[in-house]
Amino acid sequence: MPITSHIKQNSLILFFVLCFGNSFYAQEDISRFKFIDRTFNHLYYSKDSSSFINFFRKLNTLKNSKQRITIAHIGGSHVQGGIWSNTFVRHFQQEFKSTGGGYFSFPYKIAKTNGQPYARSFSSGKWKKCRAIGKDFCLPLGMSGMNISTNDSTNLFGLTLTAHAICRTANCVKVYHNFNNSFEFDVNLQENYKYERIDYSKQGFTLFKFDMVLDSIMFKLTRKDTLKKDFIVYGISMENDLNSGFFLAGLGANGASSVSFLRCSEFTAQFETLSADLVILSLGVNDTQSKGFEKEEYIEHYDSLITAIKKASPGVAILLTTTTDNFIKRKTSNKRTATAKEAMFELMEKHNVAVWDLYSIMGGYKSITKWYKNGLAARDKVHFNAKGYNILGDMMFEAVNKSYQHNQKKIN
Repeated sequence: MPITSHIKQNSLILFFVLCFGNSFYAQEDISRFKFIDRTFNHLYYSKDSSSFINFFRKLNTLKNSKQRITIAHIGGSHVQGGIWSNTFVRHFQQEFKSTGGGYFSFPYKIAKTNGQPYARSFSSGKWKKCRAIGKDFCLPLGMSGMNISTNDSTNLFGLTLTAHAICRTANCVKVYHNFNNSFEFDVNLQENYKYERIDYSKQGFTLFKFDMVLDSIMFKLTRKDTLKKDFIVYGISMENDLNSGFFLAGLGANGASSVSFLRCSEFTAQFETLSADLVILSLGVNDTQSKGFEKEEYIEHYDSLITAIKKASPGVAILLTTTTDNFIKRKTSNKRTATAKEAMFELMEKHNVAVWDLYSIMGGYKSITKWYKNGLAARDKVHFNAKGYNILGDMMFEAVNKSYQHNQKKIN
């Protein structure tokens, strides 16, 4: 049952989503776009593909037992927008006919930036944004590469799952935050729900477990004194552990490069709490946009990030996506993306991870122009539109699922 005490503005957002939700993820006939080279649409492996075999084995367990598969997608604006990731995970949910799982979501709307379509944040107060990029940088930062902070005397904030969510209800909610004794916060309920609260200060989150499912949550934050400034929120996790399903952690920050998440002091500690089964790394557009781009430095940053991920989630399957073709300042086709692609394959051999060669699938050098002319990309020739991101999600699932089906003999 939903909590109905939303801020009025949020109900308008939900109304829009409910009215137009079905068209947002309309299935595209990819075959009509001849410039998309689907002969490259498969996964590449090093000699050791054991981490993916283990991931595929866990997928098989969904058929016979209650399991949660956790997928984390890390990147810049391609990931912050959320459509690519959500389309990919939706296919899994449909394929396995599962209804559980959920989302980790950063409260992008409170931070006054674009966000993921499956969740909408809301607040009555004032917040400051911090992210691991440029002039917005400050610490501490967690696995989303961003945080919001407030020093209001009272503040209501929360999160709503929208009609775009593949899992639309939750019975467990985790708030990732700093444990500041100058503030107290709790669930703000009008309905008489029963719930259990557990503070995991070492892991950096508070868990609220409800006796009923909900599609929205609101918290009341109260400042008790001024001894320590700022209550910081790193993200909110809406989870349904009543049924098997897929949990998506969309960890995207506009402008993020390969070094950005390495600057986040709480990244590894927070990422460990996800117990990720599959991690997708889609960083590189912002690296290659820089005149100072160096392949060796790019690989070094990825080395460190992969090491941190494996430390937090031993045995996790890691998928690297090659950088999408793009233009620099809308004028110059970016030749550095081909070099970034080479780096991904070197990292594949070094770390025994997989590669999905999106750059080649798109059509290679200058292909983003064709995507734009065919109504799949934005005018900046860097980003895609909803149709384009849908196609990325469709094709990435197709590639992973082909590998899953092909490896059934090894799994069993």
